[in-house]
Amino acid sequence: MAAPIAARRWREADGEHIDVRGLAPPQPLVAILALVRELDASATPLTVHHERDPLLLYGELEDIGWTALPLAGDPGEVRLRLERVR
Repeated sequence: MAAPIAARRWREADGEHIDVRGLAPPQPLVAILALVRELDASATPLTVHHERDPLLLYGELEDIGWTALPLAGDPGEVRLRLERVR
């Protein structure tokens, strides 16, 4: 049996990044929200690399005081910038 795919995380000058492409639902949503909660106190921005528009994520982010802004991404990629609402 193959090991489950995990979200890939890294840090760049513009903040944290998480790549959830290839994960089966609801794993992308769970991974993104867990990282947002981890970053909440520092309000570090988060760039999400996804393969589809995560419609269920937007309401969850609003409930916890975060917003999502679309970014240009690679072909076939939905890229979002998540930021704490000030």
